[in-house]
Amino acid sequence: MAKEYKLEVQKRDSTKKSDLKKYRKDGMIPGVYYSFDSKESINFLVTQSEIKNAIKSDANIFAISVGGDNRNVLFKSVQYHPITEAITHIDLYGVNMKKAVVVKVNLDLIGDSIGIKEEGGILNQTAKEVDIKCLPSDIPNSIEIDISALSIGDTILARQITLGDNIELMSPEDMLIVSVTLPMKEVEPEVEEELEEGEEGEEGEEGAEASDAASAEGSDKEASSDSGDNS
Repeated sequence: MAKEYKLEVQKRDSTKKSDLKKYRKDGMIPGVYYSFDSKESINFLVTQSEIKNAIKSDANIFAISVGGDNRNVLFKSVQYHPITEAITHIDLYGVNMKKAVVVKVNLDLIGDSIGIKEEGGILNQTAKEVDIKCLPSDIPNSIEIDISALSIGDTILARQITLGDNIELMSPEDMLIVSVTLPMKEVEPEVEEELEEGEEGEEGEEGAEASDAASAEGSDKEASSDSGDNS
């Protein structure tokens, strides 16, 4: 069953950029709450320290009080500063605990692959999360994948992941998760053997001979021309 954490938030009225900047400077993170049963949204604030504690809790479901009502929510999206990587905005999504939701769950690889340990292969993890569908209370913190039996050339596809009976895979079944392959070999470029100083290749010798022959032929023609002029 998914862990639940009580998240302390407070409603905010302003959406002005100047006020949002001030909130962040004061250690507050602005956010927006959306509900599964309403098109209306509610703006709120939460402290940086509260978010850090929520992340450390490893919870998937969060209980909040917004607009005078207690609600169960999921993190819908989190925005980070491009340089400092500090959280700058959060979207929370209110859920019905009795209705299934589609969420992304991280994949954790466990075990030592035979292909790596004994055959010198390389592990390639092409997907670090999958989409699943289940009740909010059944959301796992992560999904473990045992790679111990993988040899070089073996793969694990999304459909091969072991899920509980109450969890449905939503990612494409043929999506590649992990593979073990041979390491790439570096190919050294071929370098032509340099000729020693003063040595000519066959083409050079042939070219020289052709040039000498052409020069000789030209000289003969010139001599013949001179003889014709003198007569």
